[in-house]
Amino acid sequence: MEFFRIKKDIPFMKYALILNAISFITFALAVFFLLTRGLHLSVEFTGGTVMEVAYTQTADIGKVRDTVSKLGYADVTVQNFGTSRDVMIRLPVQKDVTSAQQSEQVLAALKAEDAEVTLRRTEFVGPQVGDELMHNGLMALGFVVLGIVIYLAIRFEWKFGVAAIIANLHDVIIILGFFAFFQWEFSLSVLAGVLAVLGYSVNESVVIFDRIREAFRKFRKLSTPEVIDHAITSTMSRTIITHASTEAMVLSMFFFGGPSLHYFALALTIGILFGIYSSVFVAAAIAMWLGVKREDLIKAPKGSQQDPNDPNSGAVV
Repeated sequence: MEFFRIKKDIPFMKYALILNAISFITFALAVFFLLTRGLHLSVEFTGGTVMEVAYTQTADIGKVRDTVSKLGYADVTVQNFGTSRDVMIRLPVQKDVTSAQQSEQVLAALKAEDAEVTLRRTEFVGPQVGDELMHNGLMALGFVVLGIVIYLAIRFEWKFGVAAIIANLHDVIIILGFFAFFQWEFSLSVLAGVLAVLGYSVNESVVIFDRIREAFRKFRKLSTPEVIDHAITSTMSRTIITHASTEAMVLSMFFFGGPSLHYFALALTIGILFGIYSSVFVAAAIAMWLGVKREDLIKAPKGSQQDPNDPNSGAVV
């Protein structure tokens, strides 16, 4: 389905150097903020106290969060789990205060608001657990990256694999840079969002790469930049429909999903916007600069003779 069709190819690759220079500056700033400010890690990574409390009726999450915040907890996570009457509270570590003292203090404040609230469970998440989660998260990111490179190298050509992973890591670092600059809380849900962005972004790259391969087969006289321009232009309608639909769903989570989904949706929003940019201007341009050509994607038939002076010789149309 297409809402519109652009008849004349847009010369994207003509401005590839300028656009990638902007991209590099953005990437460098993201790395700078990560190194200087670091990520504002949540309780899952830093350790703290996890409480589960139950109400006799639907819990007012906003009221619970305000009650706990008044005790001096600036970085507290309050969310429903299971049913609307069950609430999970994650408290950061406080100096010279034990986990038992934290839970007693919070429960007393909650009972002052609603005497029927009961404590279901409380446990302490040590920093070593957070280190393990961070290690496992980085391992997951590494395996995703490796899998993407292998998949694209097999399906297309290794140059596309390298180009796609550079573009995707560009998206990931920029997302982390935003979280470092604004000091938004980086939790497990945000990490899940970052991993989702990797898969989402590579899907856009695969679509463009597939169109590039088709264009090489159809247009033997076009140069590589012209082929890439045609491939990107022909996917514009599909790109707008796909990303607009996805972003509509993500924005609904952002505005109506509550605090538990706020940063998850924010990470996805940043990833979607930069994913479009990187797939079009970063991945395609890097593939072009790596020297991708018709012969890399279209093998000559067995027994055919190729003229070394004719780059189109042996191409299958």
